[in-house]
Amino acid sequence: MVKRLPASESPRPHLLLIEDDEGVRRSLQLLLHARGFDVRAYAAATPAVNAADQVDYAALVSDYRLPDGDGIGVLRAMKRNGWSGKAVLITGFPSPHLFDSARACGFDAVLEKPLRTHDLVDALNG
Repeated sequence: MVKRLPASESPRPHLLLIEDDEGVRRSLQLLLHARGFDVRAYAAATPAVNAADQVDYAALVSDYRLPDGDGIGVLRAMKRNGWSGKAVLITGFPSPHLFDSARACGFDAVLEKPLRTHDLVDALNG
């Protein structure tokens, strides 16, 4: 049996989350799910970029430092694959150069860790 959504209900927007720290990733996944997103989470850049459905995501939240690359490289690769959406970079290693590079690449916001919940939600909804 297939359950259909009533016409008045819209599906949850899909969000791609890339964070290598398991605890942070799980916390963000739960938070974003509670805020109305359908979250697909990855611990590294490569499997996220290789996901066949990446163009279906309305938003990207990526850590800057990843075990197999960085968040800026993730966004560049996704854009080459035709993705367009809201992008938020999170980092524990902020610098003016990183902020400039992220903005030039197309990130809508760069947030420093530890994250404040409302900042992340505002960046995604703004």
